[in-house]
Amino acid sequence: MPLRTFLQAKIHRATLTGACLDYEGSISVCPELLDISGIIPFEQVDVYNLDNGERLTTYAIRGEPGEIRLNGAAAHKGSPGQKVIIAAYCLLDSREQQEHVPSVVLVDGDNKARGQQHG
Repeated sequence: MPLRTFLQAKIHRATLTGACLDYEGSISVCPELLDISGIIPFEQVDVYNLDNGERLTTYAIRGEPGEIRLNGAAAHKGSPGQKVIIAAYCLLDSREQQEHVPSVVLVDGDNKARGQQHG
């Protein structure tokens, strides 16, 4: 049976706090949001900019509290104050698919978790 790709975790409507071109790359994410979502440092993530429609694939790194910052070339894809979705995916076999429940972290304007949904 082939593996299929499913949403593993999502940080929904985080606010970009910065964009730094002079960095090797990635997205810096508030440690609390990483912990709650289950996204781990250096895990591949997709970033969807709700304000300008830009989409990119990069990896997450642990940032400062409240921080959501695009780094390196990704910094061209967003500006402070814009809203983004950060999503991680996983491959599941048919047995795992039946029990899988993604983690969805809802975020307020200060990048604080305001709730979490499962599924």
